[in-house]
Amino acid sequence: MPMHFDERSDRLVRCISRSSELPLVYTRAEMRMNFDPDTLVQLRKQAKVTLRKRLNALRSTLPVQAVAERSGRIVARLATHPLLPSAEGVGLYVAMPERGEVDLSSFHELLMRRGTRLYYPFMDRTPEGYNTGFRQYRAGDVLEKRGQRFAEPNPNAPVAVRGDIDLLVVPALGITLQGYRLGFGAGFYDATLPDLCPPATTICVGYDFQLLVELPVEPHDFKCDEVITDAEDAKS
Repeated sequence: MPMHFDERSDRLVRCISRSSELPLVYTRAEMRMNFDPDTLVQLRKQAKVTLRKRLNALRSTLPVQAVAERSGRIVARLATHPLLPSAEGVGLYVAMPERGEVDLSSFHELLMRRGTRLYYPFMDRTPEGYNTGFRQYRAGDVLEKRGQRFAEPNPNAPVAVRGDIDLLVVPALGITLQGYRLGFGAGFYDATLPDLCPPATTICVGYDFQLLVELPVEPHDFKCDEVITDAEDAKS
C-alpha cells in the first residue's frame, strides 16, 4: 500500500487516538522495523476514525454566520476559477447544514444564470448494494433526501457519463494540499469519481482549519486535482 512521507523531514505523520501508547510520528526505519502490513492497515483505519471524530466535532461548532461567511469566500474563489468559463457541465453537492459543510447554494444560482449544466450525487439501492453517480439538475427539479443523508436530484434525471462534467466540486472533512481527502467513510466519492475523471477536474473544498499535513492513504483513495479553502487554493 502506498505511504506518504514528509520528504523534508523523512518522517511519517500519523494521527492516532490519544489513548494509544504509540508515538504520533514514526521514521521510515521505525515503520519497517516495528509494524507488519496488517498492523499498518489497522493504524490507518484507527487514524481515520480519530480524525473523523475530531474534525466533525470541530466543524459542527461553527456558528451559522461563520459558515455563511467562509462559504462565501470559497464560492468567490470558485466563481473566478480559470476553467469555469469553458465548463459546460459542473458537479456540485447539497451541503448538510447540521454538519457545517461548505454551502454552495450561491454558486448553484450563479451557474444556473449562466446556463451551465449542473449535476448532483445520487445513491440508488440495488440488490448487490448501491449504484452511485451524478444526475443532472434541471430548472424546476427538487433536490431532496431520497433515502440518504444528503439531498439527491430527480431519480428520473439523466445520469452523467464520462465527458459530461468538466468541473466537479467535492466536500471533505479533512484535506491535504496534495489533494487527498477524508470523508465520512462511506466511500461514495472514491467509488464514483474514477468514472468521471478524467476529463473532469476535481476541486476539493473546505475551511482552512480542515487542511492537514498528511493523511493515511489507501489504494482506493481518490486524489483530487485542486484544493480550495476560505484562506487559500492549491493545485495537487
